[in-house]
Amino acid sequence: MPCRWAKCRFCNYIADNSTNVDEINRINQAVIRNVTGEFGILEVINSGSCFELPEETLQMLKKLVVEKNIGKLYFESHWMYRHRLNDFRKMFAVPIIFITGIETFDEYFRNEVLKKGVQFDSIEEIKRYFDSVCIMVGMVGQTREMIANDVKILIDNFAHGTVNIFVENETEIKPDLELQDWFKREYAWLEQVEKIDVLWKNTDFGVGSVINE
Repeated sequence: MPCRWAKCRFCNYIADNSTNVDEINRINQAVIRNVTGEFGILEVINSGSCFELPEETLQMLKKLVVEKNIGKLYFESHWMYRHRLNDFRKMFAVPIIFITGIETFDEYFRNEVLKKGVQFDSIEEIKRYFDSVCIMVGMVGQTREMIANDVKILIDNFAHGTVNIFVENETEIKPDLELQDWFKREYAWLEQVEKIDVLWKNTDFGVGSVINE
């Protein structure tokens, strides 16, 4: 189902949003059939939040968890759903790592520039709800100091995190290529940090299509 927030100025993922529930479920069923359960862990990725998946898809996933003996799930959700996370924990009855896109801990840039719609009073408040956060680097308007602070907060406070290099798309937010080159030189060592996933390209998780190549 469509992303409920759908205001982020940097995101074009909502271009594939649909309200055709039958079609969504058919596509999701075809994907779910490919899950082998080999690793006992499953990360569920969709264009919006996990709470926007149709009920039939959720029931497919619930059945899959039992049939494939999956012992841990990863779901991503917008901050607006933070009070509903326990609903999923009860539904699936296995440990769930909940991920949220913070993009940056800089309040002004996150909400006034990126229009992320994520307000919190402290890092502890985020940790109260989410186990993992995503940050994004290399956009016009960001600074080296801002990125350094984001990385430090991520490493110092969270058991897991993802760092995304911003890839140009059709939105009005543009990449800062000089800043990205600096980040790649300065933070190459993040590849060695086990709890951090770095997406040098937006397809590094094997999801989506290559842009501008």
